[in-house]
Amino acid sequence: MQEKKLIVPFYERLSLVLIGLIALGYLIIQGKDLLDPIVFGFLFSILLLPIASFLEKRFRFPRALSSICSILLLVGFISGILYLVGSQISKLVSDWPMLKSQINQSLSDLSQWIQEAFHINTHKQLRYVDDTTKKIMASGTSMVGETFGAVSSMVIFYLFLLIFTFFMLLYRRLLLRFIVWVFSDEHSAIVYDIVENIQSILRQYILGLLLEMAVVASLACAAFWIIGVKYAVLMGVIIGLFNLIPYLGIFTALFLSCIITFATGNIQDALYVALSVVGIHEIDTNFLLPTIVGSKVNLNALVTFVGIILGEMIWGLSGMFLSIPILAILKIIFDRVESLKPWGYLLGSGQEDKKSKIKKMSPKVADRT
Repeated sequence: MQEKKLIVPFYERLSLVLIGLIALGYLIIQGKDLLDPIVFGFLFSILLLPIASFLEKRFRFPRALSSICSILLLVGFISGILYLVGSQISKLVSDWPMLKSQINQSLSDLSQWIQEAFHINTHKQLRYVDDTTKKIMASGTSMVGETFGAVSSMVIFYLFLLIFTFFMLLYRRLLLRFIVWVFSDEHSAIVYDIVENIQSILRQYILGLLLEMAVVASLACAAFWIIGVKYAVLMGVIIGLFNLIPYLGIFTALFLSCIITFATGNIQDALYVALSVVGIHEIDTNFLLPTIVGSKVNLNALVTFVGIILGEMIWGLSGMFLSIPILAILKIIFDRVESLKPWGYLLGSGQEDKKSKIKKMSPKVADRT
């Protein structure tokens, strides 16, 4: 007598899925301090893996030494960008007397306009500003403490990020074998295919972001130089860096650029800068992003935007950075697991992906490990 297959009702399955998602979300939020540097370390280790492998094969470096050298190259690249920004900011600070005079004149003009438009005299405006200043000064001690705590947390975060990156490069063979060992032998080909595609797509995505940042920064510097504004390089670098934050970063860059231009120039230059930033954003959105980055992850705009919002709600700014790579990883997994393919299709651009050929253990993966 054949046993009847137990069919679980839909509402019961849905309840279990929701409970699982809530529990997973709670653990992710509570484990942010640990998981955040681990995920960033994972991304950086994938980016640095070809460099480490090259040093091991070409110069016969031990794995630990090649990992350290790769991380030092990354630190040197980031330090170069920070030095460029810092040198520009030092020039901005040296012009503080001129900036202060320009700001005072702008505030005077603004006060005059408010008085004419809203019939609020200068005395009332100054009294409001004075009350606001006193409130800010009253909370100054706590603000200093919070700022010091934020800086300390940031330093610790970057230190742990580099440590996790080093260990992931050092133990990459062990981690790969563990992932394959978790699943049965019949799924090993799928696991290797997923691992190889995650490495390839994430590396292309990160390099694409860096290339896009360089192109956007160059366009912004050229546009600001043509307009004739001061600190064109600083504002161009700001535009490029904030452009790494999808959708929302451009508004912050626009605000900062207009403030710097208004403080060192006039309202007309600030308007030209705003129009230039909007124009560069349109070029980036319609041409650069789809060509350089969009084709790498193959995610639709709706899922990307929702993922960015959820990432910000869960992990803040770092969640916004990590949302797209995590969605790309999920799509790779969904596309290669039969029962999850509908979810992979939902994350994609709407066009049916070509059937991926499940390969046996790739020699490339073995060489990289």
